[in-house]
Amino acid sequence: MSAKSDLAAKKDDLIAIAKRCFDQRLQTNAGGNLSVRLAGRDAIVIKASGIGFRECTRENLQVAMLDGTILPSELDLKPSKDLEFHLDLYRRRDDIDAVVHCHSPWATGYASTGREIPCLTVQTVEKVGRIPLIPLSENGGPQTAMQIGPVFDDLAVKAAVLANHGTIGVGKTLMAAQYLAELVEETAHIAFVRDTLATALRCKEPQTPGHGTHESERRMPDRP
Repeated sequence: MSAKSDLAAKKDDLIAIAKRCFDQRLQTNAGGNLSVRLAGRDAIVIKASGIGFRECTRENLQVAMLDGTILPSELDLKPSKDLEFHLDLYRRRDDIDAVVHCHSPWATGYASTGREIPCLTVQTVEKVGRIPLIPLSENGGPQTAMQIGPVFDDLAVKAAVLANHGTIGVGKTLMAAQYLAELVEETAHIAFVRDTLATALRCKEPQTPGHGTHESERRMPDRP
């Protein structure tokens, strides 16, 4: 595949995944970002600043070199504020070829409590293992490459949640990264339901896959 056709294909992939992310209600308005590495390995395609997930087109996507240089495009658009940490992840790990960052509400809401989202389902344990929580910057601002990058130095980390900010999923393809973002959001929703019911029913610490108390050892709600 030529460089030109690879660029067109990667742009189309990003447009499709951005629409899927929007349709799944993981992202609204122009927040969040997606990017994918080009075949030459020295550049990425990324959504520009101010462009909504549903409004991505070939014309309003940007190509950035791994050194941060933005290549000229048809439209005069500002680079995304997330560009720095996207590029940092690609520079740190050769196995990352796509990044999906979205402001998914359940995951962001759960993380805003300062608690790491527990991997409650068998699928999450198998496919993610752990979902690290990355706190806000020292000044209370959004996380930067300085806070995000070191977490992903652990090759076992495939997804993370930024406190008060959103989810990051990485993978060999945009679809793989998107699947992880969706799985994190599903897990956060399940964790909220589990925690709410456990409190209402006055259960002991509920079991999670691979550890925790056995079903028969959990406290049953008191009878009236």
